[in-house]
Amino acid sequence: MLSVKELFSNSIVAVLIISSLLGGVSVDGYGSAIIVALVLAVLNLFVKPVLVILTLPITIVTLGLFLLVVNAIIILLAGKLIGGFSVDGIWTAILFSILLSILQSILHSVLKKDKK
Repeated sequence: MLSVKELFSNSIVAVLIISSLLGGVSVDGYGSAIIVALVLAVLNLFVKPVLVILTLPITIVTLGLFLLVVNAIIILLAGKLIGGFSVDGIWTAILFSILLSILQSILHSVLKKDKK
């Protein structure tokens, strides 16, 4: 099991990598990436459950695909809250969300194998 510190550092590294690869996302530096990871964690903890409950009917109708839009809204909200982080639009935010999940999974599995 990875610690909170390792999971948090995975998020920071993932944000930095994705911002360098994806044209519509910009992070000013390491400090901004740390703040982005922290704000995304807080928004996912407090705001996302409320959005998921409010959008439950459309999420059921779309067989869960609407959760991609909910994740994108969280990322766009983080972009509005953080000065050194910007996302161009909803489609970029959806792609950022998908890439972030994939990259965090890869980093988690690599670190988990190193721990064994």
